[in-house]
Amino acid sequence: METPNEPTDIFLWANNIDGIKKELEVEFFLFNKHYTPYTTSFNSELNAQIKPLFLYDLINFVTMGAGTGLSVRDFELSESEDNVLLRTDLEKVGRAETLLHLIEHQRSDIVEFSEQDHEFKKIKGIIARFTHKDSKKPFYAIKQISQGQVLKGSTAWEFRDGKFGAFQAEVGLKIPPDNQVLIIDKDIFVFSQNKFERLFNYDYKKQALADLKVAEIEKQFRLSFPDGLDLQSMVAERKKTINKLQKIEIGAITQEQVIEYADGMQLDLMTDDTSAIIIMDGNDLDTFVNLINEDYIASEITGRRYEVKSKKLLDDPDGEPPRAM
Repeated sequence: METPNEPTDIFLWANNIDGIKKELEVEFFLFNKHYTPYTTSFNSELNAQIKPLFLYDLINFVTMGAGTGLSVRDFELSESEDNVLLRTDLEKVGRAETLLHLIEHQRSDIVEFSEQDHEFKKIKGIIARFTHKDSKKPFYAIKQISQGQVLKGSTAWEFRDGKFGAFQAEVGLKIPPDNQVLIIDKDIFVFSQNKFERLFNYDYKKQALADLKVAEIEKQFRLSFPDGLDLQSMVAERKKTINKLQKIEIGAITQEQVIEYADGMQLDLMTDDTSAIIIMDGNDLDTFVNLINEDYIASEITGRRYEVKSKKLLDDPDGEPPRAM
């Protein structure tokens, strides 16, 4: 029987790393909005900045917190508060887990980043991978990159020797100084909740509600998917769908009504021989979710069809709320 992973003692870890911090080696990886990693390197002149920016403040925060009552709480059960460090399991954050798997086990498939081939404007984050000669386990400090921190050579000026001139580099980057995300073994420590959620599109509370809605949909409707896919997996990869499911009322419309509704609106909603609704891809999923939310209307004046982005339910003329048909 597999034993559950014992969470990292972050206070003991910080104390141990503080003693060997000057001996640590560091590599850098960039990753884009599709979570494709790229290798990259740095000039030795940056050595004096790297560890203070990516590591020393993390260590100081934890070691100082040990004396001021810093507590570690589960990300999924807590909110970000002063003197609280949030932690979650790596396996719960699929995008982070996949990124690290590629770095550790498919390094030969990772290409080196170049501005000409990959465009820095598509880069979402930077990973500092730390290792020590006496340990086989690396750890990772990760920071979000926003385009407000990026300077493009074609539009930027530099100020040198008392005057402005053309920016010489292809791209300039200001590394954010704040602590954001630290991954040790199977644990993710979240120093900035907002940046962690944006880095990995991870919103547990929305996902948890979406999971409940998915269960209701599966109980209410008969759906058909390609081999290897199901409603849960398709929804998990579509942030737009997760957001929409937060407010949908399941049960207001039946399977037969969905099919008739789609036919009346001339939408490409397919069914199989058993009248199960076929969901082949994200577009089909969007159409289905819009249908059960009654998001399509046809103008009685022009006959044109519309997808309604926002709705406000009106009361009946006599002031009573509309009754279900």
